[in-house]
Amino acid sequence: MKNFIVGLMMCFASVASAAPAIDFKFYDSNKKSHTLSDYKGKWVLVNFWAPWCPRCKMEIPTLNDLDARPDFVVIGVAMDYGVDANSVTSTVSRYNIRFPTILGGNRRSEGSPALQVGPVDYYPTSYLYNPKGEVVMFIPGIVSKQKIISFINK
Repeated sequence: MKNFIVGLMMCFASVASAAPAIDFKFYDSNKKSHTLSDYKGKWVLVNFWAPWCPRCKMEIPTLNDLDARPDFVVIGVAMDYGVDANSVTSTVSRYNIRFPTILGGNRRSEGSPALQVGPVDYYPTSYLYNPKGEVVMFIPGIVSKQKIISFINK
């Protein structure tokens, strides 16, 4: 698995050959559980972001649009917001984030959601899972709706 992740990182916004993923388990800001297996049969995009990140805020409309599709789920994981989670909830409200938001804490902390998914070296960073629950794309930087739609329609 480590070699797979390293290979993914070497390709910028690249498509990887499908590989089974860890069935992550996150709890959103409403204490609802989210696991990869909950969304079997759908495309899942796990998006790591930070409330202080301008590029993260730029991609919110795209993520809301993708999440509105019946075959797609976006899970936002807010990271590196310090001791005050209010910065996350105010960002969610101010930017009208409509997908589930996970309070992820520090990306390097033990138990960080990033440790269940893959490397997160900067924000935004996303991982796309196919309907079988396999990692098929690593996206460092802003998500392109056009690229995602084109990829899932192939």
